[in-house]
Amino acid sequence: MHRRLILAAPALLLGGGAVAQQPVTVFAAASLTDALRALARDWAAEGHSPPRLSFAASSALARQIEQGAGADLFLSADEPWMDYLQARDLIRPESRVSPVGNALVLVAPTTPARPPVTPARNTDLLALAAGGRIATGDPAHVPAGRYARAALEWMGQWQAVSPRLARADNVRSALLLVERGEAPLGIVYATDAAASTGVTVLGSFPAESHPPITYPFALTRRAGAEATTLLAFLAGPEAAATWQRFGFALAR
Repeated sequence: MHRRLILAAPALLLGGGAVAQQPVTVFAAASLTDALRALARDWAAEGHSPPRLSFAASSALARQIEQGAGADLFLSADEPWMDYLQARDLIRPESRVSPVGNALVLVAPTTPARPPVTPARNTDLLALAAGGRIATGDPAHVPAGRYARAALEWMGQWQAVSPRLARADNVRSALLLVERGEAPLGIVYATDAAASTGVTVLGSFPAESHPPITYPFALTRRAGAEATTLLAFLAGPEAAATWQRFGFALAR
């Protein structure tokens, strides 16, 4: 795990005065939406220009950056999509840091009420779904779906459950399918479930059932001093309480 923090860069000076900074453009995984919006408000309250935030699946954002989209910061929901950009020399690898983590949970609509479930190797998810689909991110490219696939493989149920998945283009879309009752079950991040009043957490998947859920942050090659300072803020002690308030675990 990459844990190196970046020191804030001083404001650029020209002719004795501070240069007006352009807003930083941040491409961030959909599961970071609520926490990052709160942190963006804190950042602006300190006198900075509010950052431009773009949320989607990490896979979609990484490919947009690859195609030349103007992002200064990339906040991914898994290490492989950051690896993807690093292999193409599109981020600054020395800036890479993974300050927060998450957990994977099984959710259902709030009504009707259902008893709790501890996902284990003998848990029959198809029976729990009662003929309906199980919503999650598309395992082909969405990090939440990749973690869900790993958990299902650990349970020995991937082959049986795979045809019954409702494969969403990001984890928030998967959550919405459950909220609307279009899927009786969903496999999503704990933070997304906590932010929703339309789902109930039935249980958490064991940590050993999937790779650690970590969020790597990094500067892109076009990033300037203000983006460097924002990254230091997001990965540093000032932001820690906000990440925890929204349910994210801090890196050890």
